[in-house]
Amino acid sequence: MKPLVSILIPAYNSEAWIADTLRSAIGQSWQRKEIIVVDDGSSDRTAEVARRFASAGVAVVSVPNQGAAAARNHALKLSQGDYIQWLDADDLLAPDKIERQLAALKEGDSKRLLLSSPWAYFSYRTNRARFVPTSLWHDLSPVEWLLRKMSENLHMQTGTWLTSRELADAAGPWDTRLMSDDDGEYYCRVLLASEGTRFVPQSKVFYRVTSSSRWSYVGTSDKKKNALLLSMKLHVKYLRSLEESDRVRNACLIYMQNWFENFYPDRPDIMAELQSLAAELHGHLETPRLRWKYAWMEPFFGRNTAKRAQMMLPQMKASLVRAWDKTMYRLETREAGVSSNAQAVSVTREN
Repeated sequence: MKPLVSILIPAYNSEAWIADTLRSAIGQSWQRKEIIVVDDGSSDRTAEVARRFASAGVAVVSVPNQGAAAARNHALKLSQGDYIQWLDADDLLAPDKIERQLAALKEGDSKRLLLSSPWAYFSYRTNRARFVPTSLWHDLSPVEWLLRKMSENLHMQTGTWLTSRELADAAGPWDTRLMSDDDGEYYCRVLLASEGTRFVPQSKVFYRVTSSSRWSYVGTSDKKKNALLLSMKLHVKYLRSLEESDRVRNACLIYMQNWFENFYPDRPDIMAELQSLAAELHGHLETPRLRWKYAWMEPFFGRNTAKRAQMMLPQMKASLVRAWDKTMYRLETREAGVSSNAQAVSVTREN
């Protein structure tokens, strides 16, 4: 019998996107699947929209708001699948994503093999998504994968992975302490329990960029900064558990330096803790520098204003790009609808 795949979707205030996400899950060419949505105490109509797909075999469970990690853990407990496909409530899977990944398995392959796939950002139009390869888009050992991620400031989107039940059980539950980067920390543990990754280039995931803050967004939240610190310390611990070497220590220092700006200058306590860890790794973290586009503002308006501009202006630009993409999506959808109606009228007249 073919393996059962559990497509698990944690959802919070995802009314605008959940229908498209569920259609991409239901439309998977891999027929033996179950789809479970855990609504994490949404204040909008997320659960109501999701329940409209009950006839298509979608199970929807509502729980009090406890965060993404807790919602994922609840979904995993409810699932029965031999393989686990995580899917955020605003993202999309290509129709053959799961089938292609399972087809890449060879007879005799271990259940501890972790399957991955390409991914690309999009806002509204998937046909505009650009798949840009990184050094993680290869078959890699756990230590090599983590080295590349941490030293090159890379990541893989949550939906790219297909994880066996055995591997998920070995990794343990999602860490509910983490309000940011919970997926990054979780897949560190999955990798540690794995025998390596197999990258399947034909399978695809579409990672939607929305105007609302994602679970992984840190911003100015002290709680999220505390969670990010914990995730960073765990990342360093996990990589060092695989190998203790100069290249590992260097990768850890680069990783810490890349994220250091999230705490400077308003969290000196976290900065001191990271400097202590850097010293243990035979290194030192440099004072974060503003990007050249914003550095000129510091002498005139102060560090905090320049830092806010560095955070906010790219977000404003992204919002304008999303608004344009939304407009074009609506126009293209409307034109497609008019064309379909015209064809239907033509066929009717001919008959």
